[in-house]
Amino acid sequence: MATVALRSTAGKWIMVSTILASAMAFIDATALNVVLPSLQKNLKATGADLFWILNAYLLMLASLILIGGAMGDKLGRKKIFMAGIFIFIIGSAACGLSASVILLVIFRVVQGIGGALMIPGSLSLISSSINAKERGKAIGTWSAFTTVVTMGGPVLGGALADAGLWRYIFFINVPIGVAALLMLAFKVKEIKDEDNKAGLDFPGAITIALGLALITFGFLRVPAVGLHHIQAYGSLAAGMLFLIVFILIEVKSPNPMMPLKLFKNSTFSGANLLTFFLYAGLGAGMLFLSLNLVQVQGYSQLQSGLTFLPFTVLMVTIARFAGSLADKHGPRLFLIAGPAIAGSGLLILSFIKQTTGPSAYWTTFFPGVLVLGLGMSFTVAPLTAAVMGSVSDHFSGTASGINNAMTRIASVFANAIFGALAVLFFSGALQKQISTIPLNAKDRQTVMQQASDLGNARVPATINAAYKAVIEKAYHTGFISAYSNIMRISAALGFLGALMALIFIRNKTLSPPGK
Repeated sequence: MATVALRSTAGKWIMVSTILASAMAFIDATALNVVLPSLQKNLKATGADLFWILNAYLLMLASLILIGGAMGDKLGRKKIFMAGIFIFIIGSAACGLSASVILLVIFRVVQGIGGALMIPGSLSLISSSINAKERGKAIGTWSAFTTVVTMGGPVLGGALADAGLWRYIFFINVPIGVAALLMLAFKVKEIKDEDNKAGLDFPGAITIALGLALITFGFLRVPAVGLHHIQAYGSLAAGMLFLIVFILIEVKSPNPMMPLKLFKNSTFSGANLLTFFLYAGLGAGMLFLSLNLVQVQGYSQLQSGLTFLPFTVLMVTIARFAGSLADKHGPRLFLIAGPAIAGSGLLILSFIKQTTGPSAYWTTFFPGVLVLGLGMSFTVAPLTAAVMGSVSDHFSGTASGINNAMTRIASVFANAIFGALAVLFFSGALQKQISTIPLNAKDRQTVMQQASDLGNARVPATINAAYKAVIEKAYHTGFISAYSNIMRISAALGFLGALMALIFIRNKTLSPPGK
């Protein structure tokens, strides 16, 4: 199929429209992390509710994004991309109007359906439209701009949350999405694989959606009912069974939504393993860092958002350059060093205890954020280029869908598993902290029940006033202990991602499967 130059008029319209649409989805995720404390207070949400609000979107995204990529390849990339944007806009507006946790979770599901059709389309349009020599640079440009907007999300989210306007995090998607739709409708040509007449893999989509849903539900129920309850272990076992069935379906299907032959390419396999481990660590790390800053360290939500600015600056200055270098020298070195540096940043952040607040930022959180941003800046564009360059053009939507699915599946598992772990870590640390306080059994149980709210834990009104200050301190100390453990596990996942690159990714050109 015909391709265009990156600097051509057609190339510029493709880049602007895909960046706008992608940024709409990514800004929603990062800004939401920052406004969670306001949302939690306004909707009277528990800690478990917060993870459902996050996971309702991620779950649908992870479950359907593979079929979204395949639909783009077969039915038209622009058409499916635009359909996803439209659904995402509707879901966003409904989220902004939600008056309860239940409604917000339902409309986050709608957002996830839109995102599943929309997100693979951006990279698929770029990979199939921009000529091969400039593809890495184009992806680096996309990565840099979407990351700038994405990391601007915490600043915007913090400002809106402090002003009591957290709902506008969802409303802002409407004008951005409408602008992207108009550009695509009038300035971008339709692109699809005319040779691909195969049907869609609905059994695969259904089984992976059920598998991920059950595993997520199981992990989210662990803090409330324990691992030995049927709701926990039953859901986890059933979810694993569905994932096994999904693999069997993909092996036998004539039109699999996840063609297993793509994984014969070691670079494709290694890049997706790297993506899973790195983004699981990054997602958990960023979430708990945001909660720690606002709920324990005394930052306003705007100040919390501003702490990520060094990350943004590094992405602006380095990501596109790294994409160009990966085109010339291959992605392997970047994909070993980048995740290792990012893991080091998460490890540095894990050692921070109670601080004096924003005034101490430069000597506490700043070094870790800087190292984390440096690592991700060297990783994002080379990683995407490695994935898209390891498959033939008519698999570009599917490859983008698989890699984006890995990112979202990693986030789903991170939120579910790390959410359960955080409550367990917090409960253990809190029990130790309050062991010396002379409380009766009922009061002790009441204090412990607050652990499910994590950093938003509040001293129960029934507690003797003489003990309230020490219990509040115990909540803060317990949360910081849980935060430290989560950040160290996140760092280990970053290092594991680097190991995947070392083992699997090669710079030499491999013949993409399916050509």
